[in-house]
Formats: sequence, structure tokens, C-alpha cells
Amino acid sequence: MKRLKLAVLGLVLATSGVVNAAEFGKVEAAKSSISFSYKQMGVNMDGRFKKFTADIKFDPAKANAASATLDVDLNSIDVGSPDGNSEVGGKLWFNTKLFPTAKFTSTSVKPLGGDKYDVLGKLTIKGKTQDIVAPTTIKIQGNTAQFDGVFTLKRNDFAIGEGIWSDTSAVANEVPVKFHIITTSSK
Repeated sequence: MKRLKLAVLGLVLATSGVVNAAEFGKVEAAKSSISFSYKQMGVNMDGRFKKFTADIKFDPAKANAASATLDVDLNSIDVGSPDGNSEVGGKLWFNTKLFPTAKFTSTSVKPLGGDKYDVLGKLTIKGKTQDIVAPTTIKIQGNTAQFDGVFTLKRNDFAIGEGIWSDTSAVANEVPVKFHIITTSSK
């Protein structure tokens, strides 16, 4: 009986390592989102990007080796109206004719305990690059991993809203960016 218990324990330990070693990297774009909020003249507003690509490599057994690259199509911005979308795509805001893509590239992932991580990286918008720390929760269920997080960027650091729009009393400088990325296991 003791030998049977040891065999069962050995089997459980051996297979639990296999489950935890799965690498999550296939992004489910239709189930994922990148959104943001901002204040315009004191009123809370929301927006989102409808198109982006992501290359995420995450193995819970090797979290320190994780990596992520996201390319956001700035022409896919949706602030709630066609006129608003056209305005923020223009020269004073995102200037999407010259800078059609924003890019985030992770530089490291720090496990904080449980399902909490800090994802550190470089965010480039309009040719300007800033360091970003994105507190992220990673939940794994079966062959699916869900990455949820939010970070705040300062739009003036990226020249988003130039000229008269650089005044932060009209549009706040702080812009919380929220992401919800679903990936599946490659195994």
C-alpha cells in the first residue's frame, strides 16, 4: 500500500510539472482588447484600439524568461465618433500618416507572487520611447492564459496632443491604458 501511495504521488508530481511547463503564446485576438480612458474638460472618456498584434511567450515555470511584443495599429483608434477618430489620428495627436503604429516590447518580467507580475518594457509612440511598468495579473485555466493589466502613460511624454492640445487643463496628461490578452498553449 505504501508503495502504491508513493507511485501515485510520483505520478502526480511528474504530471503537474508537465502542466505548469506549458508555454502560452498563441494570441486570441477576437477575445483580447486594448482600451484607454482620459479626462477631457473634467469629463471621463473612453476609447479603444480595434487592431493590434501581439507576440507573447510565457511559461509559468520560467516566468523570468517571458517576453511580449505588441504592435498597435493607431489608425484603428475608436473614441466613440468618426469625427473624433479622425481628429486624434491627425497631425496634432497621433499623426498616423507618419506614425501608424505604437509598439511595446518587454525587457523583463518580475514575478510578485501568486498570479501577479510586473512587466517592464519600452513603449514607443510617435518615435518617442519611454520605460513602462505594467502590473499584470496572469490567470491560467487549462490551455488558456489571461493577461490583464493597466498602466498610466503621460501623453505629453509622447507628444500626443501638440500645440493647443498640449495644455493638460483641456485634456488630462495621464492616460490609463488597460489590456486584456487571451493566449492559448502551444502544447
